[in-house]
Amino acid sequence: MRVAVIGAGIVGVTSAYELAADGHEVTVFERRGSVAAETSFANAGVVAPGYVTPWAAPGMSWQVLSQMFSSHSALRINPSLDAGTLGWMWRWWRACSQRSYRSNRARMHRLALYSQERLRHLTHSLQLDYERTEGYLVLLRSAKDAARAKSGLALLTDMGVRFEMLDAAQCRKAEPGLNPEAELHAGIHLAHDEVSNCRQFALLMRDEAEHLGATFRFHTNVQSLEPGKTPRVTKVYSPLEESNWLNADAPREGPATDVPPFEPETESFDAVLVCAAMGATDLLRPHGIKLPLAPVHGYSVTAPLRKIEAHPDFGPHAAVMDERYKVAISRLGGRVRVAGGAELGGRPERHNKASLATLYKVLNDWFPGAAHMTQAQVWKGSRPMLPDGPPVLGASGLPGVWLSLGHGSSGWALACGSARVVADSIAARAPDIDVEGLGIGRLHR
Repeated sequence: MRVAVIGAGIVGVTSAYELAADGHEVTVFERRGSVAAETSFANAGVVAPGYVTPWAAPGMSWQVLSQMFSSHSALRINPSLDAGTLGWMWRWWRACSQRSYRSNRARMHRLALYSQERLRHLTHSLQLDYERTEGYLVLLRSAKDAARAKSGLALLTDMGVRFEMLDAAQCRKAEPGLNPEAELHAGIHLAHDEVSNCRQFALLMRDEAEHLGATFRFHTNVQSLEPGKTPRVTKVYSPLEESNWLNADAPREGPATDVPPFEPETESFDAVLVCAAMGATDLLRPHGIKLPLAPVHGYSVTAPLRKIEAHPDFGPHAAVMDERYKVAISRLGGRVRVAGGAELGGRPERHNKASLATLYKVLNDWFPGAAHMTQAQVWKGSRPMLPDGPPVLGASGLPGVWLSLGHGSSGWALACGSARVVADSIAARAPDIDVEGLGIGRLHR
């Protein structure tokens, strides 16, 4: 089959590989100049299935309200929300019931476990090296934080996730670089989870997909698609000025003015897989599919680690999560990345100073002086999320059109499993896991 993949983030590029591995003739359309250039560019890199969970959880709406005026809130809501985001919030609030939460968390956990298995299989079979380290430590600053974490621990136990409760001394043994003066009550250690470089993996998977015959067409914007037995894609070559777009604090330039205009072209395929995140809404809306996707913006700061012979343990060994502030600190080779924050509304190119201040605070609390912050790269990414949590995988209901969308902040943790599930669905094979509740049908119930 000739299969088009729209979008080359981590979900799109892993899907392209799986489809090419199945023997399909794959063409990937991506509006940027590389794979993993937007949402997948600088995420925390944590793969921890037990902590892949829906935002829509019992009591979450109260937590949002109680934190709205906190200087270090994990969630910020822009006052100038559009009608679409307000509608998303209404659906999110309705999904916060205990029953919906348990169902959606089970779906996400099942997919996350499968995805972790698939990631490890690809890593070993293809001999991939992408700054991977095992170990994930959730830090609980106080007894109050530990008490709040009890319900989550019960769920981890119910799901069979292996973890170990550590006291403060044991936490510092697992992560010797932790600030000895920082307030620390206990920790949750998940030794079999990991942190790794999502973008490096995506670049490696692009190479593997091309080796199998896949074609990547960058700087190509898909303007429309036409469902059918042989669905048609209309796209246009559209070079973008990308030298500064990743750093919102840098001067911005408009599109190159010396590039001649390009005419749209239409191409036919046997199947089209849409992985284009927020761009999918405009492609699908004309055909009656209104996906309740909203961009939840997140931040990261990445900087080189200092090298001090007297302190070889500077910085994290693997990854830690500050449970109070919902901020992760990851080691990626010779760099440290601190990532977190969730912002509804607002513009993707405009940075919230308070959100960044929280990242700097958490990094300084746990690993003071560990990084060359004058060389830091600041990033803000839009993570398209569905209000109830799980992504939508599989047939769209339109002939010839398939979906892999709405992974939100868990894209890296869910990508490899999602890619295999969708590839199996396109080939009319039963996936290896139960995909109940992961199809588009659940959004219309």
